[in-house]
Amino acid sequence: MNSMSGNNAEIQRSIGYAYAKDTTPPVIGREATIRSGTIIYDDVRIGDQFTTGHFALIRERTVIGDNVLVGTRATIDGHSTLGSNVSLQTGVYVPTETTIGDHVFIGPNAVLTNDPYPLRRSAELDGPTLNDHVSVGANATILPGVTVGEGAFVGAGAVVTREVPDRTLAVGAPATHKPLPDVLRGGNDAV
Repeated sequence: MNSMSGNNAEIQRSIGYAYAKDTTPPVIGREATIRSGTIIYDDVRIGDQFTTGHFALIRERTVIGDNVLVGTRATIDGHSTLGSNVSLQTGVYVPTETTIGDHVFIGPNAVLTNDPYPLRRSAELDGPTLNDHVSVGANATILPGVTVGEGAFVGAGAVVTREVPDRTLAVGAPATHKPLPDVLRGGNDAV
């Protein structure tokens, strides 16, 4: 891998990928653990204490903060921004034009989307925005352009079709909004 890696970075047979001419190798911060099968494209910037599972994919023009986990077979399709203390569990899909804040947890096989009319009509891609301290449960789906407010919690299997206000619980398909139970209040300190 042709990258500029920080001190104490452990890279296990990872592949850097130049997707076009005149690209810049990925920059990876200190104390990274990048597991085998992971592909990181050029023009990616990653902070310190970054960890991947096996076969993670991070495409071009992605910016990732410190202390981020990109789990096994998780995909970040590029042109996206992730804050610090973010955990993408196994199989998470993050499309282009997505913004994820700090202290965000996204559960296994959750899917974020960015195309409102796949193959039916031409539309500008518009990934979702997940603000700070959002939690997304396993197998949830968040549709294009949706903003999930700070401290909100999206339940497992929910299909989020509209904005989720700050500190709100979104459950069901399509998701309905409920008051956030006391047990779910506060931030994602463990991420």
